[in-house]
Amino acid sequence: GAPEGFDALVLAELARAAGAVLFIARDDAALARHAEAMAFTAPDIERLDLPAWDCLPFDRVSPNAGVVGRRIDTLTRLTEGRGGSPRVVLTTVAAALQRLPPRAAFAQVALSLKPGMALSPDAAIAFLVRHGYGRTQTVMEPGEYAVRGGILDVFPPGMERPLRLDFFGDSLEAVRTFDPETQRTVGGADTAVLQPISEVPLDEDSIARFRTGYRALFGAPGPNDVLYESVSAGRRPMGVEHWIALFHDGMETVFDYAP
Repeated sequence: GAPEGFDALVLAELARAAGAVLFIARDDAALARHAEAMAFTAPDIERLDLPAWDCLPFDRVSPNAGVVGRRIDTLTRLTEGRGGSPRVVLTTVAAALQRLPPRAAFAQVALSLKPGMALSPDAAIAFLVRHGYGRTQTVMEPGEYAVRGGILDVFPPGMERPLRLDFFGDSLEAVRTFDPETQRTVGGADTAVLQPISEVPLDEDSIARFRTGYRALFGAPGPNDVLYESVSAGRRPMGVEHWIALFHDGMETVFDYAP
């Protein structure tokens, strides 16, 4: 019953009293309005956004990488628990109705980076490929990475700017941020975190679950089954996210993440 424009203040007061609040907005436009209002009226409140996919069920296109990045950043932070500040989780009716990967899928999957740590470029690239990042010539959008000798550019979800990782042998020498438009280094970073960019994992266990579930539903795949062949080969075909339930051992909802 709170008037529009005043509801952000009400949410902030509820969060301060209860510690955490889950708010379900009508649609993406309402979610964006609440997020903007809360950033202005209650900057002390931790705000997590969980939008819905921006594509139709079983469409032949994948959800936008930026949307998926926001979702994964929120789900990862929810599995880590709440810190000392109050928290508001903003989502929509469509997102609340959508099944999510189980919490275990986002528990302890992030790769923490710190200058001087032992990490080879091959190990970092293997992490990126396994968790849905795509290789490009120039990093511009979340979910992309590029390799230039001993330098690895990557744009993790939840970050305003992409990262430039400078390796010396099997050691991470420096972590910097850069402007994706000019490709110029902006500044250094003491620490950084790489999170998955896809809700669909492509490791041996998840591929085996997909193959078993797919054959149980549709029988033996034909010789021209592009989806089955691509996933079996460890490739990520367009629209594979719509088969997400076959990659996980059960699915959950936003209410499991934020009871």
